[in-house]
Amino acid sequence: MTLPTTLRVAAVRAEARDVMTFELRGTAGAALPAFAAGAHLELEVPGDGTGAPPPIRHYSLCNAPTERDRYVVAVALAGASRGGSRAMHARLRVGDLVRVRSLAHRFALAADAARHRFVAGGIGITPIRSMIHGCEDAGRAWSLLYCTRSRARTAFLDELRAFGDRVAFHFADEHHGRRADVAALVGPAAAGEHVYCCGPASLMQAVAAATAARARETVHFEWFAAAPSAAADARPFEIVLRRSGRRLQVDAERTLLETLEQHGIGVPFACREGLCRTCETALCAGEADHRDSVLSEAERAAQTSLMVCVSRARSRVLELDL
Repeated sequence: MTLPTTLRVAAVRAEARDVMTFELRGTAGAALPAFAAGAHLELEVPGDGTGAPPPIRHYSLCNAPTERDRYVVAVALAGASRGGSRAMHARLRVGDLVRVRSLAHRFALAADAARHRFVAGGIGITPIRSMIHGCEDAGRAWSLLYCTRSRARTAFLDELRAFGDRVAFHFADEHHGRRADVAALVGPAAAGEHVYCCGPASLMQAVAAATAARARETVHFEWFAAAPSAAADARPFEIVLRRSGRRLQVDAERTLLETLEQHGIGVPFACREGLCRTCETALCAGEADHRDSVLSEAERAAQTSLMVCVSRARSRVLELDL
């Protein structure tokens, strides 16, 4: 089934302080393409009326994957918003039409897991909520650690409380501002258990540290903010565009994407932070310094593609399929 290019806002709801959900349905009322728990939509956010291209953002679906009549996304109003969340909160209303770019599945439940342990921070609950629905529908074992600043800022609080001791909450304001002891709360690995985490960088790092001894393929992350890069080096390098034969210099202070833009070479992009995979470009030769948060370890080692918004070069020259 083909994904509609336009969806209609059927409902808008406040789920917590500064968190709203937007229910999107097909304009003709037809069934929508199926999605798996953890999927996200690439949307064009309402423009600001200046005529500038509308921002493109990625929002995880938070409703049950068995639902075929609607997609639901939850959006937190970010204090340092680049315009996406602010526009969604301020401008999107029932009846409005939203342009859809794609439906992607990059954060999925492991089919062979005996049980699923979820860790969510703030708006990171959005893909996790869909995964919980998926587990409930399939009768799969799961538990959740949900960390937020306060009860007032906890989306889906009443719904999740109904699951009893399968959900552990940590409200920072009720612990004198202290963060959750992730290592203690996640605990040792149970047989066949997979861990899934979505939230701010500090929580993701804590989960990564707490699960460092586990098999890498059993721990899964969905980043919505750029992961801290251990590679601070920003040396200049050269790129070769295979299709045209052009050679361009990428200066230390410019990204690869900025260099392409400077020379009038258009590449689709959205986040500019290595989070969404929109700007993924085939790598024909050379060794990339991957600084994104989406490629798997196997994909990084394969050196067959890179995110031009953040990646740099380990070799002197990179040849791209452009």
